[in-house]
Amino acid sequence: MSHYSFAQKLLAWYAQHKRDLPWRRDTHDPYRVWIAETLLQQTQAATVIPYYERFLARFPNVRALASAPLDEVLKVWEGAGYYARARNLHRAAQEIVARFGGEIPGTVEDLLTLPGIGRYTAGAIASIAFGRDAPVVDGNVTRVLCRYFNITGDPKRARTQKELWQRAENLLPRGRAGEFNQALMELGATLCTPRQPRCAACPLRRGCAARRLNRQDQLPTKRARKKLPHYDIAVGIIWKRGKILIAQRPAEKLLGGLWEFPGGHREKNESLAECVAREVREELGIEIAVEEKIATVAHAYSHFKITLHAFQCRWVRGTPRALGCAAWKWVAPRDLARYAFPAANRKIIARMTNEPMNQ
Repeated sequence: MSHYSFAQKLLAWYAQHKRDLPWRRDTHDPYRVWIAETLLQQTQAATVIPYYERFLARFPNVRALASAPLDEVLKVWEGAGYYARARNLHRAAQEIVARFGGEIPGTVEDLLTLPGIGRYTAGAIASIAFGRDAPVVDGNVTRVLCRYFNITGDPKRARTQKELWQRAENLLPRGRAGEFNQALMELGATLCTPRQPRCAACPLRRGCAARRLNRQDQLPTKRARKKLPHYDIAVGIIWKRGKILIAQRPAEKLLGGLWEFPGGHREKNESLAECVAREVREELGIEIAVEEKIATVAHAYSHFKITLHAFQCRWVRGTPRALGCAAWKWVAPRDLARYAFPAANRKIIARMTNEPMNQ
């Protein structure tokens, strides 16, 4: 199948079968395209919709996002995960205001100078919102191209990445790149799925090498999965005069800018209760009395797993200092909902809400 035929068949299919998604209703607004494409990284479309609508309701344009406090941006983003995306959106919005007069740039080259915008996001914004002839390669596109062209190399390796981007570039129908890129991603999301692809319904089935060779389940080539490391984390719900002590994670660390209950990794030969007392001392410089455990929560991140152990604690002495955190606050339990917390901490808050604790 020629590149022209590939594009025409795909575009015809897309025109008839594309899903009605909110970010497709105004593709001429680069801000909406940017927010959608950022949320869609590593997250399925159906999951993204409520976060997308909530984010735009609070931050309808670049200037609104740029002028908002980071705390508020993280709170609105809460639950969408991968919080570096929200921090980068905020920083990039401020740079767009400062460097581009509040107008999102329309070239791949300019977009790549902004925090959090890589080759894929730059290509998506430039092609969809500005009509530039720029390719995109994400997980869905990778799957379609690897299967169609029988690309057997590891997609994470530079050589294979180069081939994928070149293939995507060569396939672009000039002047229709935005629609074509969306069609290619849609095909991967709805038909050319990781498991049990619906090949019979695919508009590209006659030219697909993987279908001809019956290799759909073998492509793209997958790396052997490494066993994820596991850590025990102990935290304290520290009470003083009816309020709870929370700490803000340093901006440069994982989950930076989010608030959490103070604590950290248990060291070798250390009890969980000893861990809480030590971590709070190192992080905030105060002494606490560790009492009963009130919750145990399992949670998995992309590169490791944790078991989070939460303990009821009492403040004993000392004024908190930001020794190992960015900031700290004493807050009333009812006000916890105003702050953005990591998912595992939110599970603890939910249990506290359902099971009131002795203060």
